[in-house]
Amino acid sequence: MTSGHAHPGLDGEPIYLDCNATTPIDPAVVSAMRPYLDVRFGNPSSTHHYGAAPAAALDTAREQVAALLGAEPAAILFTGSGSEAANLAVRGAVLAAPRRRHHHMITQATEHPAVLATCRALHRLHGVDVTVLPVDAHGLVDPADLRAAITPRTALVSVMMANNETGTIQPIADLAAIAHAHGALLHTDAAQAAGKVPVDIGALGADLVTVAGHKMYAPKGIAALYLRPGLTLEPVVYGAGQERGLRAGTENVAYAVGLGTAADLSRGGLDRERYRLAGLRDRLHQALDAALPGLVHLNGHPDQRLPNTLNVSVSGVSGADLLAAVPQVAASTGSACHSGTTAPSPVLTAMRLDRDRALGAVRMSLGRWTTRSDVDRAADLLATAARRLHRGAAHAVG
Repeated sequence: MTSGHAHPGLDGEPIYLDCNATTPIDPAVVSAMRPYLDVRFGNPSSTHHYGAAPAAALDTAREQVAALLGAEPAAILFTGSGSEAANLAVRGAVLAAPRRRHHHMITQATEHPAVLATCRALHRLHGVDVTVLPVDAHGLVDPADLRAAITPRTALVSVMMANNETGTIQPIADLAAIAHAHGALLHTDAAQAAGKVPVDIGALGADLVTVAGHKMYAPKGIAALYLRPGLTLEPVVYGAGQERGLRAGTENVAYAVGLGTAADLSRGGLDRERYRLAGLRDRLHQALDAALPGLVHLNGHPDQRLPNTLNVSVSGVSGADLLAAVPQVAASTGSACHSGTTAPSPVLTAMRLDRDRALGAVRMSLGRWTTRSDVDRAADLLATAARRLHRGAAHAVG
C-alpha cells in the first residue's frame, strides 16, 4: 500500500524495521487532522456553530473505525491509548460483572503488560483470582487449557489477537466460543493485528476489542475500544457523559479523525498490503538463513503470525550486541515496552526458549514504506555483523 513516495520521516537510514513499536504517521492522516488542530477547534459537545464540524468529524471517525472491524459505529469508544482501552475493557468488564462472576478472570502468559498489570491490580485491590494460561513453544494458547480453567465464577477471558514480539496469532474464535459457552466475556487486544490482518467482530466472536492508532499509521495518544452492544462496563475515567459515559473528557477530535482516516486507509488496501509484507518478511528471513546457514532460529509460529513480523535468534550472538553493531538498522530486541533491560523477554521465556536464545532474539517488523531494497540491505548488514560476532564468540570460547 505504499504510495511510491518516501515518507518524510524516513530518509533511508537507519532502515526502519520497528513498526510493531510504532508506525510513522501517514501523510494523508496528517492532512485529515490538520483542520481540527487550527480552524475547526470547537468542542464537539457544543450545540453552536463551532461544535458542529468537530461533532460530525467525530461521527465519521467512529464509522471508519467500525468499518475496519465490521462493527456498528455506536459500539466504538475512543480512548487516549491502547493501554487505556485495555484497562477499560478488563477492569471495566470484571468490576461490572454480576457478583457471582466478580471474582475470577483468565488471561495468558504472553499477554501485553497493559492487561497483565490490570489483572494484578484487580487481584490486589479487589480480590479477583487470575488464572494465567501457558503457551506452547510457538506462543499459542491451547483451547483445551482454557476449557479446563474456566469456571462458573469466570467473568472475563482476555487473550491478545497477535503478539507484539513474535507476531503469533491466537485462535480467538475458538477461545471466544469456549468463554461464551460458560457465560464469560472475551476481550482481545488487537492493537498489533488491526490494519495488518482482517479483524472481523462477527468472525472472532469477541465482546471487547482494543485497537491503537500508532500501530496503524495514526498518532500516538489515540485508540479505540469495541464494546458489544448491551454490555456494561465500569468506567476508568469518571466525569461528564462523553463516550457513552464510559470515558470522560472532551474528545480529542483531531486525533480521532487521524485514527479514523488510518483505519480507512488500512481497510482499503488490507489484502494487497499483507501479501506484500509477508513476501518481504519471508525474503528477509530467507536471506538471513542463506547467509548464516544453521544459525538462524525463528521465534513464534511459522505460519500463524502477522505478515510483517520476523523474530529470530542467531546462535551464539546476543540480539543487543547484533543491533548495536548495525546502527544502520532500527529494530528491536523484543517488545519496546521492555527495552533497556538485559533480562530475557517474558514472552520468549513463557515460550520456554532457553536463556541464550531468548537473549539472542531480534524482532524486525516491516511497514507501509518498507521496500525490497530495505530488506536486502538490512539482511546483508545484519548477516555480516552476525558472522563477525559469532566468530568472536567462538574464538573467545576456544
